[in-house]
Amino acid sequence: MNAMATPDRPSLRERKKLKTRAAIRKAAYRLVAAQGYDATTIEQIAAAAEVSPSTVVRYFPVKEDILLSDDQDALLVDRLRARPADEEPLDSLRTVILDAVSAALAEDPAETLLRARFLVEVPAVRARFTETTAETGRLLSGAVAERTGRDPDDLEVRVFTAAVLGALREATVHWAEHGRGDELVTLLDRTVDTLKGGLTLRSPSHRPGRARP
Repeated sequence: MNAMATPDRPSLRERKKLKTRAAIRKAAYRLVAAQGYDATTIEQIAAAAEVSPSTVVRYFPVKEDILLSDDQDALLVDRLRARPADEEPLDSLRTVILDAVSAALAEDPAETLLRARFLVEVPAVRARFTETTAETGRLLSGAVAERTGRDPDDLEVRVFTAAVLGALREATVHWAEHGRGDELVTLLDRTVDTLKGGLTLRSPSHRPGRARP
């Protein structure tokens, strides 16, 4: 093992990689915010980040990923596996995802708000967000399967994980579209409550026991 690395501290090489990724992302955010997504080129991002265009492509093969990737998937899987064994899978997913979102908001709220702006303004970014959410769901399916004693390719596991991640994606887009006035974590929490309630949806005027016309 590299002497510079510990279970809690990445190696020097890994830290350099993370620093490079962060520099590329921040450069892209500045440029896209100032001049628009379509007008921003890989070459411009590379120059602003002081790296080569090939380095940008090596770290982010898809341009949209520069604005979306937060390097959290592996951490989400680890945290999901670490949840109590007797916890309901939906509650486990709620905890690890809401904790990750809360941390991102606390660490760099400006970047989170910019990402929301790009989701609304750039169709390519929104389309890629849908793809990456599905990819995250497939990764989390493995941990969900382990916790429930199922095969990762079981239909129920795939549907469950895709439904949860898809619903949380939609809540995130809703938050971005509506001026980001509500707390994102609160909206995500409400989303899980909706799933947990069995997807029952009634009119706002409905009250239990009220006679239907």
